[in-house]
Amino acid sequence: MQKIQMKTPLVEMDGDEMTRVIWQQIKDILILPYINLKSEYYDLGLENREKTKDQVTFDSAEATKKYGVAVKCATITPNAARMPEYNLSQMWKSPNGTIRAILDGTVFRAPILVKGVTPYIPTWTKPITIARHAYGDVYKNTEMVVEKGSKAELLVTRPDGTTETSLIHEFKGDGIIQGLHNLDESISSFARSCFNFGLDTKQDVWFSTKDTISKKYDHRFKDIFAEIYENEYKEKFEAAGIEYFYTLIDDAVARVIRSNGGYIWACKNYDGDVMSDMIATAYGSLAMMTSVLVSPDGVYEYEAAHGTVQRHYYKHLKGEETSTNSVATLFAWTGALRKRGELDELPELVNFADKLEKAVIDTIEGGTMTGDLYLISTLENKKKVNTTEFLKAVNETLKGLL
Repeated sequence: MQKIQMKTPLVEMDGDEMTRVIWQQIKDILILPYINLKSEYYDLGLENREKTKDQVTFDSAEATKKYGVAVKCATITPNAARMPEYNLSQMWKSPNGTIRAILDGTVFRAPILVKGVTPYIPTWTKPITIARHAYGDVYKNTEMVVEKGSKAELLVTRPDGTTETSLIHEFKGDGIIQGLHNLDESISSFARSCFNFGLDTKQDVWFSTKDTISKKYDHRFKDIFAEIYENEYKEKFEAAGIEYFYTLIDDAVARVIRSNGGYIWACKNYDGDVMSDMIATAYGSLAMMTSVLVSPDGVYEYEAAHGTVQRHYYKHLKGEETSTNSVATLFAWTGALRKRGELDELPELVNFADKLEKAVIDTIEGGTMTGDLYLISTLENKKKVNTTEFLKAVNETLKGLL
């Protein structure tokens, strides 16, 4: 078949370790033979982030704003152990945190369901979509180590020069302190993104925080969501037969466990980080989760919601065989290609993305899968294959569909 031609580049953000290896294999086996790929490439591997003093991360986010669609590989957020391993001059911040702060918006994460993989919570017959706020809180924090005998205060200087202070703590022993912030504008766009997504997918929207403890910070989120819903979305939701409700985060967790799924659970940034991993794992695998950041001005960044699979990478470096699940990274590519096709009015590109996703699911449901799924699949005629064999099996299925 003739290669599909693209009009506009998408932004390609390469990553680290085993996911970087898979990234190249996906391109070589499943994309480049079929598409004349136009991409603006940014290497977000840790070595290049060190080399550019993390400027490459900022550049990739600005390019995403320019072109409107990006696809991102998993990246390392370094801890102390990574400093000598990669000879780092500092512990660079999370690339995801940096990119999300620049793009703003909401991250939507939903499990990829396949026959043979039963959720650990068997009542979950429909997917649960996590809507994670992508700006602020602990990901934009300021923090200090505090000496014994210090007094910590919160100081705000208003536009007219007047100040307001509030005592945080008088330290009788050594301790730590952290400052968080968020913006009404970002919270409002978060709320609208969730409500719009609910209307688009005909799903209820749940929102949860801890406003009983955080009576100003979390309560602000609750109030903004309530005001926007009442003024802009209530009638639309009622007409669509869906509902919005707010509850405390601890109550939401209890409700989620008892539910059948099939709704959008909106969470603040950190809550969404933790809960999306819990949801993904309970549905079967972290590698079976789609993730897309949608900004208020219509910019899309697709990624895998998991890490760089460090343990498999060390095996790969030793020449040992790995069986790493590439589905989430594959679906990041299909999501980006589909959106690029929609925006550029290229139905053949949209169709290719749809067929590639179907090929992935058909391959797994046909019994060919990586080790993580093999361990939990209830299919009778299942076969475990290695990392590359799985992608080649998907390609054989894709050829049949095309």
